[in-house]
Amino acid sequence: MSDSPSRPPAPSVSAFKSRSGLGRLWRALGYSWAGLRDAVRYEAAFRQELAVGLPLVALAWVIAPGRLQALALTAVIVFVWVVELLNSALEALADTVTIENHPLIARAKDMGSAAVMLSLVLAALVWGVVLWP
Repeated sequence: MSDSPSRPPAPSVSAFKSRSGLGRLWRALGYSWAGLRDAVRYEAAFRQELAVGLPLVALAWVIAPGRLQALALTAVIVFVWVVELLNSALEALADTVTIENHPLIARAKDMGSAAVMLSLVLAALVWGVVLWP
């Protein structure tokens, strides 16, 4: 018997994990583009936030007092989109597990929705602070 603690077996590598290099970067870009395309195609909330957010991003660079403020206004809009994408991914995964009512899945979906709401509140606060006279 050895004095060293036993180690758990090394985790197996997923067949879905990619290699390194430029090929990996190119495939990652393709997966990201597919995710954005699917969000636009299947997620009404993302389409709504995009429809409101894109004009706001353009407007930010016209009405902001300076470049840093315009960047802040743009960043919070992009942050809303990121949180919505994560929420949509969580919901898609949860619906893959089961579409029946389950208290833990309902909790996860509600928390994702709360994250979107908080990102929207943050965006409104940042826009208000930057543009307040």
